[in-house]
Amino acid sequence: MIKYNSTRNNALSLSGAEAILQGLSTEGGLLVPDSIPLVGTDDIQNLLKMSYAERSAYICSLFLTDYSREELLAMTNAAYGAEKFDVNGSIGTATENFAAPLYKVKDNTYVCELWHGPTAAFKDIALQMLPRFMSAALTKTGAKDDVLILVATSGDTGKAALEGFCDVDRCKIQVFYPKDGVSDVQKLQMTSQAGQNVGVSAILGNFDDAQTGVKNIFGDKGFAKELSARGTALSSANSINWGRLLPQIVYYFSAYCDLVNDGEIAPGDKLDFCVPTGNFGNILAGYYARKMGLPVRRLICASNRNDVLTEFFATGVYNRNREFFTTESPSMDILVSSNLERLLYHEIGDAQKIAELMAQLSQDGKYTVPDGVMDSVRGIFTGGTYSDESGREVIADLWYSDGYLIDTHTAVAYGVLEQKREAEGEAFPTVVLSTASPYKFCGAVLSAVTGGTDFTETDGVELIDALYGKTRAPVPRPLAGLAEREVRFPGVVTAAEMKDEVRRLAERV
Repeated sequence: MIKYNSTRNNALSLSGAEAILQGLSTEGGLLVPDSIPLVGTDDIQNLLKMSYAERSAYICSLFLTDYSREELLAMTNAAYGAEKFDVNGSIGTATENFAAPLYKVKDNTYVCELWHGPTAAFKDIALQMLPRFMSAALTKTGAKDDVLILVATSGDTGKAALEGFCDVDRCKIQVFYPKDGVSDVQKLQMTSQAGQNVGVSAILGNFDDAQTGVKNIFGDKGFAKELSARGTALSSANSINWGRLLPQIVYYFSAYCDLVNDGEIAPGDKLDFCVPTGNFGNILAGYYARKMGLPVRRLICASNRNDVLTEFFATGVYNRNREFFTTESPSMDILVSSNLERLLYHEIGDAQKIAELMAQLSQDGKYTVPDGVMDSVRGIFTGGTYSDESGREVIADLWYSDGYLIDTHTAVAYGVLEQKREAEGEAFPTVVLSTASPYKFCGAVLSAVTGGTDFTETDGVELIDALYGKTRAPVPRPLAGLAEREVRFPGVVTAAEMKDEVRRLAERV
């Protein structure tokens, strides 16, 4: 049976349900499985025949050994059905996979579209599952306290978590987002959220300020005691929660299986994946898939101007002491990539060393990883950086040459992939993970395809119709009629006031 320990405390041992409910270890470490299950050739052959929901139930069952395969399959069927995921919003797909369809752009280049869920972003893949994991965990652990989910978001996680936990029994959810660090579409999606158990607040600051504030609240034992007296326990829906990260492993396996089924690759052939990432959760899921046995050659980490990860892979130094940029790919505007801690734990294998590195990051804003460890890391990962201006060129080129429309985050990944290929002189088979609908970033995408007027200063919600008029690309169902929705949560707070917002939601009946 797989147990979960902390990246900063090997002595901790939790069940899967306990790890999901707790979210973060009490000393600040992230919860990780104590062993990695292996998936062999015969297992992949069986996965080829399965639906996405069946693949998800299988992979999740390998890690959540205190959940039965039957209950997990019931969860995945509910999470990934056609009523939740709508491929009719796709520009064109090569598979009938509702949750993560593939589109072949050209030879050896594929896009896995992860944005067909209720909020038109890849976070739906995990956040349609986490509430189900958590609801079952309350029963499995006999928990008496209800759960208050605390989320810091740079855009997509917030809305996906709100949608997933909306009116879920025994759960409340409070989301914090940077006031000027999300798109207009993302902001309206969050601030108009329905549900009696939800709270949304902008904060004065960037995503790292929001994330640090959330971590500080989790680490405040006195506040935890205060909430417990009200029958409430805190947990997380960010990718620091293992229950958020686990479902993301599945789409790496699923993309591989779909390419085999489509005759694009043979069983056993290796693939690259190119992933736009900020907090390192999306690409870390690929690392776990590779450790499990999926034939992944390498993982390409694509960054925007906030290129702390690209620099880390090149130098072995993680340094957040740099200028923060607000870009057209806001979900990647992050300088503290929390999930990198999990990677370092698996590569170093010493919880005490991880605790020391994270203490250095907290105190000095940087740390250095030994060369021997970095040699191993570089055998799996490579990084690259792409600017807003170059990203717009990628969007325009793909649209006019291939009739395929992508968002700004996907453009960063696609551009980094092209950089790598030009430098290396080969086009190795690669899947680009597409993380959001282009309609979530209308201003930048419309500016790219028109090549003239800059629409980024215009209300992005109003531009949904304009982008459709220009491209006729289908508007995803969750974004239709967004402009008419009423704003319920207009509030803006400082980082120091975040705890008061949590307290008010906990007190709400």
